[in-house]
Amino acid sequence: MASYTQVLVGTDGSESSFRAVDRAALIAHDAGATLHLVSAYRPLTPRDRERAAAEIGEIAYRVAGSGPADDALTAAADRAGKVGATDIQKHAIEGDPVDVLLDAAGTVHADLLVVGNRGLNSLAGRLLGSVPQNVSHKAPCDVLIVHTTG
Repeated sequence: MASYTQVLVGTDGSESSFRAVDRAALIAHDAGATLHLVSAYRPLTPRDRERAAAEIGEIAYRVAGSGPADDALTAAADRAGKVGATDIQKHAIEGDPVDVLLDAAGTVHADLLVVGNRGLNSLAGRLLGSVPQNVSHKAPCDVLIVHTTG
């Protein structure tokens, strides 16, 4: 069996998701694979944008659009580099996290998709389906669900 060449990992900037990034980076390093860091975001509504501008003024642009996702990706890339990943690509993509991860996996021809297990045991996760659960059922490639919660 050939090793992985395209490893994709989702991150939302949380410490839990960074644990999945660390594992994916280690795998990418060991396999000599490209590591794709993906963060999904939703745009602010006009009302939320006005509220942010009123509360935080001229730096409101930092919470609009892909700003927070870009920040999460920058932090994740830094961590991945420290673990040893060298070929790192960042993707901030608008949309629902599950759809974004699945679409990105197809687009980059990922052969491994890595996600954290956060939320698997929550009531919302059981009723609505969690990101790891939905991704594992629909992914076009291998899926690694990293134990990221205590």
